[in-house]
Amino acid sequence: MKTSENHTIPDVQSSADTRRIAIDKVGIKSIRHPVRIQERAGSAQHTVAIFNMYVGLPQEFKGTHMSRFVQILNAHEREITVASFQAMLVEMVAKLEAQEGHIEMTFPYFIDKAAPISGVRSLMDYEVTFRGDVKNGHPEFSMKIVVPVTSLCPCSKQISDYGAHNQRSHVTVTVTTGEFVWIEEIVEAVEKQASCELYGLLKRPDEKYVTERAYDNPKFVEDMVRDVAAVMNTDQRVLAYVVESENFESIHNHSAYALIQRDKRLS
Repeated sequence: MKTSENHTIPDVQSSADTRRIAIDKVGIKSIRHPVRIQERAGSAQHTVAIFNMYVGLPQEFKGTHMSRFVQILNAHEREITVASFQAMLVEMVAKLEAQEGHIEMTFPYFIDKAAPISGVRSLMDYEVTFRGDVKNGHPEFSMKIVVPVTSLCPCSKQISDYGAHNQRSHVTVTVTTGEFVWIEEIVEAVEKQASCELYGLLKRPDEKYVTERAYDNPKFVEDMVRDVAAVMNTDQRVLAYVVESENFESIHNHSAYALIQRDKRLS
């Protein structure tokens, strides 16, 4: 059915709303999109990200223009960097005529690692989230990375005649930065503080090394967050941070957990 050239399709979303209730976030959630992430080594990594894109809706408007979110996303198929991510955020707020906006993209990021003794190479995956917010025209960027590591219990080592229980842990670091920071830098900072880092592939000499490395470097969940926080405190590029550690206990059916957060701008 053809529409007359003189006929104007009504824009219901832009109509007035009389309930006088503003909406904090409205937009699209869990949309998958291919992205290219810049690597520290110089190349670009192809991956798939899950995007959430929202704006604040003033009380006088009935709805927002959902299609514009997808249009903005599809216009940014180039390599994603911190700069281009923030540019997309600012563009979204402008095109949707909003005062506040929020974008987050979560994706798997792969780092090529060499085993400690044999040198055999394999990929380790890390969950990364870029998050951007605009409030009153001021954009802010943060990055969250989940780093899996090994932790070994100091108490178990102390009281046992031989052996000590250990477990895989997830150390999650969220940083708000004033300058550029590579994903790899945060991963390496966390892995250095763990009882031992993880590898995708290990030979028998490597397995011996990581087992003994963890035994010689026991860490409580409290030790883990404090040691990582100490590194964040010394990095001048980090303006604020949240450090979390969850130990998936091997001798309990629950996790041990600790968190430290600090906004260095308030110090």
